[in-house]
Amino acid sequence: MSIIAAYNDAWDNGDVNALAEILHDEFVFNPHVGGFTMGKSDALEFAGTGAVTSEGNRILFENGEVGVSHSVVHFANGSASEAVLSFMQFKDGKIVSMETGATPLSDDYRVVGSD
Repeated sequence: MSIIAAYNDAWDNGDVNALAEILHDEFVFNPHVGGFTMGKSDALEFAGTGAVTSEGNRILFENGEVGVSHSVVHFANGSASEAVLSFMQFKDGKIVSMETGATPLSDDYRVVGSD
């Protein structure tokens, strides 16, 4: 299984133990909002809370060094859903860094093919 597929599966299932194995100990997350950086422990605390869910996860590119993925993300706090592009760097077969970019979606959006 690809690193990104394993990450998506663990995140979607709230499997913090699996995420702990997928994220490198030096993991750094630079989200597209907030102007802050999260480490591995921050990400693991957030995972499994149900605060963020995703659909339509797609791996756009992945090799042994980097990966790019896209998904539609929904937030439990009622924020507008977003189309999120993630860029990941890998080290020792794990995700060592992740950075996202996002576009807010209107309330009436539909994922292509979901009709």
